[in-house]
Amino acid sequence: MKSPHILVVEDERSIQTIVRTYLESAGFTVTVVDDGRIALAQARLIQPDLVVLDLNLPGMDGMEVAARLREESGMYILMLSARGEEADRVAGLRIGADDYLTKPFSPRELVARVEAVLRRQRETTVSTATVYAFQHLTINPESHEAIAAGQPLDLTATEFQVLLELAKHAGRVLTREQLLSLVWGGDYYGNDRVVDVYVGQVRRKLQDVTGQLLIETVRGIGYKFVDLKS
Repeated sequence: MKSPHILVVEDERSIQTIVRTYLESAGFTVTVVDDGRIALAQARLIQPDLVVLDLNLPGMDGMEVAARLREESGMYILMLSARGEEADRVAGLRIGADDYLTKPFSPRELVARVEAVLRRQRETTVSTATVYAFQHLTINPESHEAIAAGQPLDLTATEFQVLLELAKHAGRVLTREQLLSLVWGGDYYGNDRVVDVYVGQVRRKLQDVTGQLLIETVRGIGYKFVDLKS
């Protein structure tokens, strides 16, 4: 079986070496570049399974690279940066990053997070005949499509999975911890703030198209999908 291909975008040589060594030891094929513009060209060429993307890059800032990748594809993005402020993490997630790791980091944790994201990818591509149909929304997991009010929703892979899990449990409240386990995996290392960001993005996209609030916040508990047929 072909090993997953990881594109590492990092301009610090020492970090390049460490990340390449650990990822290759874990069985991944690795391509390393050190410039934002080159990263875009390489991503288009090799279509990697996942991009490990530093934010502070020559040529083009990592945030812009992530935004352009999101416009063109659904490939997974794990952001890597020395910035530790929550605002930077949230900004990266809103652009469409699937995870965020702050320097200094453990190379073993990086490998674990890459593996967790790719496991999510395999799970979402498993064929299923179930189509979830609601009053304003239809979700087809097999074709990876969500149609709201007759229009296809423009969702990243992670946003789609968040919506799918909420829809699977329609009418029930899912806690942040449950959503983390269902979407990011039980071994996710990050902060549960990622759930709030992604649910907020999915809710906004649904509301923009349908004019309806289809995902409710249950204060102190979690979130509930409420687009039930009357």
